[in-house]
Amino acid sequence: MATGYFFSHRHILGIEQLSSEDIAYILSTADSFKEISARPIKKVPTLRGHTIINLFFEPSTRTRLSFEIAAKRMSADTFNITASTSSTTKGETLIDTAKNISAMHPDIIIIRHSSSGAPHLLSRHVNAAVINAGDGAHEHPSQGLLDLLTVKEHRGTLSGLKIAIIGDIAHSRVAHSDIVGFTKMGSEVYVYGPSTLIPKGIEQLGAIVCTSLEQAVRDADVVMTLRIQKERQNDPLLPSLREYSRQFGISGSVLALARPNALVMHPGPVNRGVELNPEVADGPQSVILDQVTNGVAVRMALLYLVMGNTQ
Repeated sequence: MATGYFFSHRHILGIEQLSSEDIAYILSTADSFKEISARPIKKVPTLRGHTIINLFFEPSTRTRLSFEIAAKRMSADTFNITASTSSTTKGETLIDTAKNISAMHPDIIIIRHSSSGAPHLLSRHVNAAVINAGDGAHEHPSQGLLDLLTVKEHRGTLSGLKIAIIGDIAHSRVAHSDIVGFTKMGSEVYVYGPSTLIPKGIEQLGAIVCTSLEQAVRDADVVMTLRIQKERQNDPLLPSLREYSRQFGISGSVLALARPNALVMHPGPVNRGVELNPEVADGPQSVILDQVTNGVAVRMALLYLVMGNTQ
C-alpha cells in the first residue's frame, strides 16, 4: 500500500464503490485485527464511547453476530433492532425509523434489508455512517471482502486466479459482491447454475457464464457454492432440490476437476446434500469456517475505517 493512502469512504454500501486500492487497504487492516480474536482477553479500546446500531430487517446468524462481536471486541456500545421489534410493524416508514434512530446520535448504523438500495436510501437521511449488511439481491460487501481475505490468505494473491461460483446467481447478493470484488483484484470469475437462475447481463459485472458444471469447475482455484434462495422466488425456478443436487451439486468427483489444492467456499447457511456433499463441506479443502473467522476481522476493519471518517 502506498505511503499516505487515505481511506475516504464514509459509508460502505457496496463493493462497486470501492477501488482495488480501497479493497487492498481493507484486507490489510482486517489482517492486522485478526490477532485480537486470538488473545485471552479479546478486547481493545479502539471504539470505546461510540455507539453502533444493528438494524436487521431479515434473519441473520453469521452476519449479525459477526458485526456485534466485531463491535464489542473494539469496545463499542452495540444495540440490536429487528423487524419484529421495530416500529415498521406499526406502519412507520424506513426513513422515519432511520430519522428517529439518527436523533439518538449513533455513530454507525449497520442495516440488512430485503429491498435493494435500502442502505443507500438510509445514508441520505442519517448523520451516522451506514454499512450495508445485505440489501435484497443487490450486494453484501462485507461478505465479499471476507471471501477475498480468505482466498488471499490461502493463495497469497488474488491475481490470476479462476473463481467458480455455482448456484443461485440471480438472487445472490454475495455473488454480485464476489464477482465485482474478485474481478477488481485480478481474478477471473466463472458462474454456473440453472438457466433460470442466471440473470441477464451478469457478464457486465465481469463474470463468464458457463454452459456446464465441468467448464466452471475445471482447473478452478476456488469453488464457491450458493444455496437456492427460495425466499426470493415468487415461482419455482427449478424442478426439485434432488434434481438440483444431481446436476449442480459439488461432490468429490466434481471437485476433482478443479486444481488439486482448490478451495471450497460457501457463504452459509449450507444445505448439506444439495449444493455441497458432506464429504466436500467437511473435507480438507473446505475453508468455510475460515470465512466465518475472517468475517469478524473484516467487520472490525470496516467499523474502524468508517469511524475514522465520521469524526
